[in-house]
Amino acid sequence: MIAEQWRRLLAASATAVLAATLSACGGSAATAAPSAVALTFYYPVAVPGPITQLIDGYISKFEQQNPGITVKPVLSGGYPDTLTKIETTIKGGGTPPDVAVMLSTDLYSLVDSNAIQPLDSQIAAAGGNNYLNGFYPAFLANSRYQGHVWSLPFQRSTPVLYYNRDMFQAAGLDPTKGPANYQEMVADAQKLTKPDGSTWGIEISSDGIPYWLFQSFVIGNGANVVGSAPNQVSFDTPQVVSALQDFADLSAKYHVMPSGILQWANMPNDFVAGKAAMIWHSSGSLANILKQAKFNVGVSYTVGEQGFGAPTGGGNLYMLKGIPADHQAAAWKFIQFMSSNDIQADWSMHTGYIAASPAAYQTAAMKAYLAKTPQASVAPDGIEYAKAELAAHDNAQVQKFLGDAVQAVLTGKSDPSSALRSAQQQATQLLSAFKN
Repeated sequence: MIAEQWRRLLAASATAVLAATLSACGGSAATAAPSAVALTFYYPVAVPGPITQLIDGYISKFEQQNPGITVKPVLSGGYPDTLTKIETTIKGGGTPPDVAVMLSTDLYSLVDSNAIQPLDSQIAAAGGNNYLNGFYPAFLANSRYQGHVWSLPFQRSTPVLYYNRDMFQAAGLDPTKGPANYQEMVADAQKLTKPDGSTWGIEISSDGIPYWLFQSFVIGNGANVVGSAPNQVSFDTPQVVSALQDFADLSAKYHVMPSGILQWANMPNDFVAGKAAMIWHSSGSLANILKQAKFNVGVSYTVGEQGFGAPTGGGNLYMLKGIPADHQAAAWKFIQFMSSNDIQADWSMHTGYIAASPAAYQTAAMKAYLAKTPQASVAPDGIEYAKAELAAHDNAQVQKFLGDAVQAVLTGKSDPSSALRSAQQQATQLLSAFKN
């Protein structure tokens, strides 16, 4: 026993002497023992499911593949909480995390507050445009600004329409497809709504981020609320006004949806409990809904008067500004890892988020999953119907202007034209401080 202890001690001493010799002789980083880097990673949770366990598993795998790098995950609340925590830390002179998942639409606000750094040099070393071309172009649309790439997609999504195929069949509707436009959705919802109020034909959330699901009505009307530059928005056009009227009419005119403000967190629960035959919710809720539902779940697209339409959504991976050089190198490795095909495929299978790249859907694991779960192919196939999510300078406030207008109409406090005109005026005044 004593001899063995002396053997280990001598071996350790020899290793230390060798490392010191290499260092004194200008040994390269490849031969010298790497110094440990401890990264901090903030991530939000916006959908139900075992998110923390998945993140912990990915980090463990990353650390095994990258000795000398550790990652401390911090569950940072929802998306607004994450942004607020980081901006507050920076303004207070504190140390921000190295990497964070924040909304892709937070880009302009993060650049304005000098909170993030571009990834241009890292991307160039990884292959430049050849590397970027591996991602869905729609998901990179919110990554570029002022000639730089600032983030890579991680947990991306679109709203989708979930429907109860068993209820569809019982009501004489085709259970193999969802409604193709707003008019069909209303007609289907009328057949699915029960007079006693035990089941509503449809439920669409209007709290938390009310502008997001509303954008589906707008894009399905052939328009959008996004301006041609980050200092512009388009809230009060005829198509947007008509879209908001359509949203309000589901409860006020057609009586196929509960009145008032519906809670985002309640939608999946109401759906799996049979209280709603159809809901609009994030594609990122798919895995949890399929796990809990005791009926055949259908997935289709959100709609407007002209047909399918949805905004992109979800979060990207950002590298925070001011972190040390060794942290930058380690953070980039982590960003690449989390956005890689295998991780994105696994993340998509366990949540319902859309994988960041088409190649993720060609992995053996994903192909096997899609063969058993065809609902998971709906959202990626629907990217062709998706348009840009609302993004502007001072984005949280701009989104609030539109969200407040939506809620004012849904609660009967205003009409669509007046509410949207007011939101446009507020946004225009706020954004006039920005040059572009």
